[in-house]
Amino acid sequence: MLYHLFEWFKQQGISFPGRNLMEFQTFRIMMAVLLALIITLVYGKKLINLLRRKQVGETVRDLGLAGEEAKKGTPTMGGIIIILGIIVPTLLFARLNTVYVILMLVATVWLGIIGFIDDYLKLRAKRIAQQQGIAYKKGDKDGLAGWFKILGQVGIGILVGSVLYFNSNVKIWREYTGNPARPEVITKVVNGTPKYFVESKEPITTIPFVKSHEFNYSILLPGVLKKYTWILYILIVTFIIIAVSNGANITDGLDGLASGTSALIGVMLGVFAYASGNFVVADYLNIMYIPNLGELSIFLAAMIGACVGFMWYNSYPAQVFMGDTGSLTLGGIIAAIAIIVHKELLIPIFCGVFLVENLSVMLQVGYFKYTKKKYGEGRRIFLMSPLHHHFQKKGYHEAKIVTRFWIVQVLLVVICIVTLKLR
Repeated sequence: MLYHLFEWFKQQGISFPGRNLMEFQTFRIMMAVLLALIITLVYGKKLINLLRRKQVGETVRDLGLAGEEAKKGTPTMGGIIIILGIIVPTLLFARLNTVYVILMLVATVWLGIIGFIDDYLKLRAKRIAQQQGIAYKKGDKDGLAGWFKILGQVGIGILVGSVLYFNSNVKIWREYTGNPARPEVITKVVNGTPKYFVESKEPITTIPFVKSHEFNYSILLPGVLKKYTWILYILIVTFIIIAVSNGANITDGLDGLASGTSALIGVMLGVFAYASGNFVVADYLNIMYIPNLGELSIFLAAMIGACVGFMWYNSYPAQVFMGDTGSLTLGGIIAAIAIIVHKELLIPIFCGVFLVENLSVMLQVGYFKYTKKKYGEGRRIFLMSPLHHHFQKKGYHEAKIVTRFWIVQVLLVVICIVTLKLR
């Protein structure tokens, strides 16, 4: 909104010191980070106190883990703090007529509502149990039904996939070597040399570490079915959003783990969004230029600031948990932006922490069922899943586990950023 207000001042010929600051994307990125930090640090405390007064406390299952008892009653639904820290700075500093910004704001609110409803229903089930004098156990058919949660994620997956495939403002520039006189050809002068480009809406993604690093989804279909590439693309987008969103949800089991990991991923995605959205940088790195994508770096800056500010209260020992309100939202945001910047094939690397946590649960459950059927008793691969609980069972302190997961995430982020040039 401030960007558009300053643009209006410029059109009206109103001049004052600092009027042109909003034209600089880097300035708006820094302001988005700072404002997100202020919102989460200042208003986060107020929201935590409100949640305490409303008795929105976490119910912890007895898993025999160290520090488990101390977590009981800690306010949950703190993801509201993160969502506010993302939305408010984005509304103030981003160009709101950009399709990518609008799409991510809708996705954030959509996923936040799904997570909020899930957390609220769990809280209501707990209160009903207390009123009836029944011992409440977390997981006793509370919260949203699994199919309904998946349905909500499918909905946002279809929306994101449809917008990216069909919206006329979603396009990339491809270098053109034919006749430069054609009307659709765009001319850009780079270091004194003219280069020619054409706009393209092909459903492509980037293959990491490969010189000819583009992959077109239409290749996956035979000739007669290529007209249905849009269906395949939307299905892939939906699957990625569901997988990453649930991966973030499972990772949110230790103080600061999901928020810190998401902040680091946000830094990497911000680098990608800024590089692909800036023609000079994109040309230097020889990566695809995506018009207006740079505005998404403001959204990501707000996300980073919100996650870091939230960690002030969520680091060990946590004063608040993000709940599904935060974890589902952050996972969905990460997946959607990875697709927007055409880096979805890098997800197994930069979301490696989410992936390993997810796989640990799948392997544990699958192996337990298999051995129970074959030997009559279930056996386990890990002492407990997700993986972070396995390390807790081995005697590692919660803060040490989280710090080491962060270190692994930093390495994964660096590897992914290196792919911009290493091919």
